Formats: sequence, structure tokens, C-alpha cells
Amino acid sequence: MANEVQDFYKDFARSIQGLSKESPDMVKAFKSLHDQAMKQGILGTKEKEFIALGIAVAGHCVPCIRLHTRAAVGAGASRAEILEAASVALLMGGGPAYTHIPVVTETLDAMGIE
Repeated sequence: MANEVQDFYKDFARSIQGLSKESPDMVKAFKSLHDQAMKQGILGTKEKEFIALGIAVAGHCVPCIRLHTRAAVGAGASRAEILEAASVALLMGGGPAYTHIPVVTETLDAMGIE
């Protein structure tokens, strides 16, 4: 599973590079929106990543789960914090969200986060 997760990150980066060449204005605009929304403010970056991760789990977006799990780790979140944040999504997403929690644990495992 670790290779699958690592392959995802490599493939995602390659696809965004290709998209940047084909649609540079769209990529630039989305990156600007992302950076503005996720920057430190009244809420810290870690808290914002928890929100994004919860939405990703509730929305069943596997790429988003992988990206925001990694970003939460990068913002200093522990495995326990990330799993608790992802678990809140169950309140809003029910069973379908529950089936996406393993994507979080697989990603953390692949990153070596215990």
C-alpha cells in the first residue's frame, strides 16, 4: 500500500505539471485561492487542514484525503489528531465517509506516521 500512496503523489505532481502547461491561468488561479484559504489566520494551518480533511472524507474524495492528510502532517498534526479530525466527518457523511477512513490510515502508514 505504501507504494500506491507514493505513486499517487508522483502521478499527481506530474499531472499538475502537465495541466500547468495546458491551462496555466486556471492552475495559477486555483493555487492562489488555495494559498489564500490555507494560510495562517485566526485559524492555524493545521486546523484548516483538519477542516479540509473532514470535507474530503465526507465528500469521498480519495485524492483530497491523501493530499490533506500529508498537508496536516506537514502542519505538525499527529496521527491521533488526524484520525480524530477525519472521524468527525462520519457525523456528516455517515457510512460512505466511514469507508474512506482507511484511506487516511493507509496514507499515514505509507508516510511512516505512528
